[in-house]
Amino acid sequence: MKIGLPKEIKDNEYRVGLVPAGVRALTDAGHEVFVERHAGQGSGFEDEAFVAAGAKILESADDIWAEGDMVVKVKEPIAPEYPRMRDGQVLFTYLHLAPEFELTRQMLERKVTGVAYETITDRQGRLPLLTPMSEVAGRMSVQVGATYLEKMNGGRGILLGGVPGVPAADVVIIGGGVVGTEAAKMAVGLGAHVTIIDKNLDRLRELDDIFLSKIQTLASSRYQIHEAISHADLVIGAVLIPGASAPKLITRDMLKDIPNGAVLVDVAVDQGGCFETTRATTHSNPTYYEEGVLHYCVANMPGAVPRTSTFALTNATLPYALALANKGFEKAIADDPGLAEGVNTYAGKLTYEAVATSQELEYTPLSSLVGDAAASA
Repeated sequence: MKIGLPKEIKDNEYRVGLVPAGVRALTDAGHEVFVERHAGQGSGFEDEAFVAAGAKILESADDIWAEGDMVVKVKEPIAPEYPRMRDGQVLFTYLHLAPEFELTRQMLERKVTGVAYETITDRQGRLPLLTPMSEVAGRMSVQVGATYLEKMNGGRGILLGGVPGVPAADVVIIGGGVVGTEAAKMAVGLGAHVTIIDKNLDRLRELDDIFLSKIQTLASSRYQIHEAISHADLVIGAVLIPGASAPKLITRDMLKDIPNGAVLVDVAVDQGGCFETTRATTHSNPTYYEEGVLHYCVANMPGAVPRTSTFALTNATLPYALALANKGFEKAIADDPGLAEGVNTYAGKLTYEAVATSQELEYTPLSSLVGDAAASA
């Protein structure tokens, strides 16, 4: 198989879809890997390292997309990349299609086979390719929140951990999954007063055990969320419904009761965000105010730490990339139902139900399409 590795072009996105070790694994298996010039530079990988691993360097993104039977990326394609996608091409990347109406339309019209990192599952039903970036984003959310709480950065002027005689900051985390747990680790470590809100009582019990009662846990309800954030200094949105748009758990009206200069970090922004006032921002222009509350809603937070993020991501994605390349798309998904869960678009059809529901589009089970294709072949 011919595999293309383009340079990411989203604002301040320095990650890359394969490291040289991954290229070596693919070329050793007999595949051709084409790397766009300087694609890995932002993560500290020079072209020479990819060449030494067996890749061929091409000058332009157009060349990479034209060569690749499978294109391996980090972030979803943006407008300049739409014309490069083509019928039958496998696109292996984060897609987050639920809030991306135009990208979804383009992929369906161009009949791209879209395999989304964020909806692939393992045998335990977990999301192994989303987890590493959720870990990074969860930890970063507190780091970012602490920075923007500083007065010169627009916040209330509060030190997250306080000092003797002065109370620590109140940190409210909505969602007790991977992002929320990692955020809590950082916030507790810095000495903040931490509250985690989740609708799963069993998960709240687990978190209470994990943190040895150093956090407060609350069962999620509109009332409890409103009450908790009304005295919060930092609120972290860490809600996930796999593949679907995030629910809006904090409304604009609720913001009026949050102290001015408090900071909201919406890690769920890739899925549309869990705050009513969320709109996606970039590393170049990361924040804005609504109702006197500072919002940080950068849609590619882990891109700020690309060296760490690229290694963490490719450790998880490479086995799946190898399976797709070695077996071909149809056999790979037949052998691994969890990988099949990652297929969001195929043959011009929307094959992930949560995305179809979010966009009010027709859902077509992948099994029917692959079966039809195999039968006609």
